[in-house]
Amino acid sequence: MSTCAKVSRDLEEPLAGTAATARTWLLIEQPGPWGADALTSSHLDPVLGRALEKAAEGTGVRIALIRRPGRHADCRTISERRLYAAHTAPGNTWLHQAVTSDPRRLLDLDFAGLGAGLPGTFDSALDGRPHTGEPLALVCTNGKRDRCCALLGRPLAAELAASGVEGVWEVTHLGGHRFSPTVLVLPSGYAYGRAEAHAVKEVLQGVREGRVVTEGCRGSSAWERPGQAAELAVRTAAHEYAAGVLAVVGTAGAAPRWEVTVAHTDGRRWLVTVARGASLPPRPESCGSALGSPARMDVMAVRELTGAVPEPADAG
Repeated sequence: MSTCAKVSRDLEEPLAGTAATARTWLLIEQPGPWGADALTSSHLDPVLGRALEKAAEGTGVRIALIRRPGRHADCRTISERRLYAAHTAPGNTWLHQAVTSDPRRLLDLDFAGLGAGLPGTFDSALDGRPHTGEPLALVCTNGKRDRCCALLGRPLAAELAASGVEGVWEVTHLGGHRFSPTVLVLPSGYAYGRAEAHAVKEVLQGVREGRVVTEGCRGSSAWERPGQAAELAVRTAAHEYAAGVLAVVGTAGAAPRWEVTVAHTDGRRWLVTVARGASLPPRPESCGSALGSPARMDVMAVRELTGAVPEPADAG
């Protein structure tokens, strides 16, 4: 039986503009099995899981569970768990970490503040601090959501860990099962699909060097999907791969057509026309689902609006 990931790959479904949208990610270590709705169907207290879901609603914070790659003992208690919070907006990109023995302390977080890019309560409530290690590579492996995530994601996570890549975690859900293996890199916020170990290593090296790898990129989670496609299109058109220099500063229109303004820190701007199309022929969006025509973001035009802003004249 063909999987949703194989069908999507065979049909060369485009990746750009398919990343999950979240300006801030909150990651909670939870070993053991995960259900389809991991916050309430794992060994994390489901009452706490529901409370966290409610607290995060409408704040721009997306919560996911993480665990180390490898076999997972079905242990119901752990003495300490690692926590991460990451904000992905250019100009205010950060990753903080903490360790706690009482995950109920997560309810003391100011979720609206985290969503707005303020790490203060993560640090004060959880004794958090800036993460100084390697960037995180989160590989979706939750087979209870889609078997492709387990069949393709878990071997990728294991290969990366076995080869000495630091910062590798399995994660519960990144969206887009048919693009498995899917990977999210933090704090940059760029997501990748159909990932292979060598490509993930190149992406992580790019993060260390301050550049964005666009091959296999689904987009930045900082933007809505039209903005994700527009930013990647500008990077390609302008041959601009430096991290943190492009931002989506405006989106006009409504589905199925948008005009997205992308700005560079040097003053240049581009107007990108993005149209929502339908992926044909029909294919399953996930294994076991009915055939459908998933939405795709098609870039119709990229037009530069201005040149670089000149340096001010020397008044002396």
